[in-house]
Amino acid sequence: MYSILKKEITSYLSSLVAYVTIGVFLLVLGLFLWVFPDSSLLDYGYAGLDSLFSTAPYLFMFLIPAITMRSLAEERKEGTFELLLTRPLTDLQIVLGKYLAAVLLVLFALVPTLTYYYSVYVLGTPQGNIDTGAVIGSYIGLFLLGAAFAAIGLFASSVTKNQIIAFTIAVFLCFFFYSGFDSLSGLLSLQSSGIQSLGITEHYQSVSRGVLDTRDLAYFIVLIAIFIWLTLFVLLKQQQKALNKYITLGGVGIVLCVTIFTSLAFTRIDFTAEKRYTISPISRQVLDSLSKPVKVTVYLQGDLTGGMKRLQRATNDILSDLQAYSHRKLQFEFVDPLKGLSTEQQNQAIQDLQSRGIEPTALSVKTDDGLSQKTIFPAAMVSANGKDIPVKLLYAQNQMRLSADEQLNNSIQNLEYAFTSAIKKVTRGGKPQIGFTAGHYELTDLQLNDAMKSLSDGFEVGRVDLKNIPFDSLLKIKLIVVAKPEKPFTELEKFKLDQYLMRGGRVLWTIDQVSAELDSLRGRGGDQLAFGKQLNLDDQLFVYGIRINYDLIADMSCAQIPLSTGNIGGQAQIQLVPWLFYPIFIPLSKHPVVKNLDGIYSEFPSTIDILDTKGVEKTVLLATSPYNKKMSVPHMLSLQAVEQVPEPKDFQGIPKTTAVLLEGKFASDFKNRPVPADLKEKIAIQDESKPTKMIVISDGDIFKNQVAADGSPYPLGYDHYTQQNFGNKNLLLNIADYMTDDSGLITLRNKEIKLRLLNRARVRGEKLYWQVINTVIPLLLVLIFAIFQHYIRKRRYAH
Repeated sequence: MYSILKKEITSYLSSLVAYVTIGVFLLVLGLFLWVFPDSSLLDYGYAGLDSLFSTAPYLFMFLIPAITMRSLAEERKEGTFELLLTRPLTDLQIVLGKYLAAVLLVLFALVPTLTYYYSVYVLGTPQGNIDTGAVIGSYIGLFLLGAAFAAIGLFASSVTKNQIIAFTIAVFLCFFFYSGFDSLSGLLSLQSSGIQSLGITEHYQSVSRGVLDTRDLAYFIVLIAIFIWLTLFVLLKQQQKALNKYITLGGVGIVLCVTIFTSLAFTRIDFTAEKRYTISPISRQVLDSLSKPVKVTVYLQGDLTGGMKRLQRATNDILSDLQAYSHRKLQFEFVDPLKGLSTEQQNQAIQDLQSRGIEPTALSVKTDDGLSQKTIFPAAMVSANGKDIPVKLLYAQNQMRLSADEQLNNSIQNLEYAFTSAIKKVTRGGKPQIGFTAGHYELTDLQLNDAMKSLSDGFEVGRVDLKNIPFDSLLKIKLIVVAKPEKPFTELEKFKLDQYLMRGGRVLWTIDQVSAELDSLRGRGGDQLAFGKQLNLDDQLFVYGIRINYDLIADMSCAQIPLSTGNIGGQAQIQLVPWLFYPIFIPLSKHPVVKNLDGIYSEFPSTIDILDTKGVEKTVLLATSPYNKKMSVPHMLSLQAVEQVPEPKDFQGIPKTTAVLLEGKFASDFKNRPVPADLKEKIAIQDESKPTKMIVISDGDIFKNQVAADGSPYPLGYDHYTQQNFGNKNLLLNIADYMTDDSGLITLRNKEIKLRLLNRARVRGEKLYWQVINTVIPLLLVLIFAIFQHYIRKRRYAH
């Protein structure tokens, strides 16, 4: 077999055709990856070789048949195959020798592409910012694809004596096995039948990301084995010989065993630096427990920019990974909802999607005439059991302190959490209940309109009257939200809340400890005395480990409010001015509740003291900036203060805590105390809680949406004065998920994916240089090798 291998490589590399073929392959590949804008790595902007591994398969469909077409066809045409049979070689050794030679030649053609890796390595920011592990894993996928195409090409070469016919057959078979099954699946509407898994694309795309799945490896091994067996079968038939039935049956048995074993028990090797394609045990458990089919429809499709293509590819990757653990119960597809529609039909389609929670995004796309606006939908719909839950693929896209690339990277990091959470919600039996307290002049339904509406996608949301609700019914509620009460709580209500907590209930406290309202300031000549409220909750929160102080925070990192600055021509002049008592909290904690959130809009918050209580872990979620000042109450507030520029030296202080998460076993506020006299139910006092959690926020307006003059509510977190979006809605949704889910699903938001960008300034300045390097250097390497090989061969045979 070695002699055949050596003969094939020597004869191939001794011909001009070999170098021309490989040279053309490298030239076309270089043009696609470095010159043509639609697939250029330089225009893509990210430090990776994704375009190489998506473009190379189509060039392989021509390169590898050109390598293999002469392997057996020429031997038979020239009559030298019979000479090989006179040697002490078996048919299998001949076939394997020629096959391995073809595979080595494919590797030879790939070696010059390492220039691309070097170029991206140098152009990364910082230099070397490329995921080497992912590149290695992707090259393994490309090698497996080349090995499969080589087996197909060798089979094509065995069925005919004509090299051109062998080339044509090989190209057709390579294309069919790569794309044909996908096309057949779409044509026959058999996406859920598994017919796509028979094609190469699904397996190659999985491996080419840098993930080696044993099922994909087994697929390529089986495919290679089948075509080598077919080649051997054809050669024996041509010699009028019969295959050894025991060898055939044994081979079939091994193939079946490998296929069955890898489908039942598989493992995956993630070569990427951050293990970005390693699905967490929590997600695996959710997907493994699916009892009914789940369909995911992704609407991010069409003519996209480089960033959106990256998001689209990442979405496809995460869904493929989740599907691998779902026992084929999870199916997904990408669709362009506006494709082929007239303008009127597109407008109707957009309205229909918006009514289902799928929001459009305007995208600027480069065309020959400049920039054109295109509507895309960076969202998906998860469907099961007759229910639909929308999933936003662009997460926290309005973050003020992050670049567009960083926001996109955060979106990609959030995909596993977003899809797993939606799948869990759409498939579980019932929605968890969330109750907003009533009876203490809390925020109205209009002020909580978007909060309740946003929560209703995954929860049952309603009001809870602690005074009248039976305690058994209270225990069915997963989370109670105390949203800005104005009236004191009675001892009965506090007792029910306390014992609800003792039995594992969860509470979100959003408390305004000080009475201060901007509307009151405007209605009282611009002045108001801010004073402490009497809510009768201080003792209870103190026992749990928290004290909300009777003060106000002024912070130089704040929102703006509109104020009238005079009249011109009878028209009031409105100007936006900073209002120090509306701080913007920038979440710095890595806790999944606040990780990667936008700034949080607040109104008149107070400081929080964290007390030392045994068995309770405290985590600060939100805090002010370092440029803040605390003001004790009573304090006179005046709108005239906006005319004075704050002195930075007066606002020097450590960040003040404004939101705290408490987890653990809490002591009861009613320990060693009698039950309230007006309690009509028999409720046994528990002195210590089960492990549970609560969140305390020192701003009652944090989940209040603004209301327009006509009485219509604005989205939560949207400031209609400055037209800015803040992270309040995402904060609420994260809190709801974290407080109601004990599986730890929200910890998936701790997933980190390093942002790998090219040095754009250097790319712009040196673009032509790197284009020349990567199109010319690979060709020069092949030319140098050809000259060196010719010199060695000439020197050897000259003697």
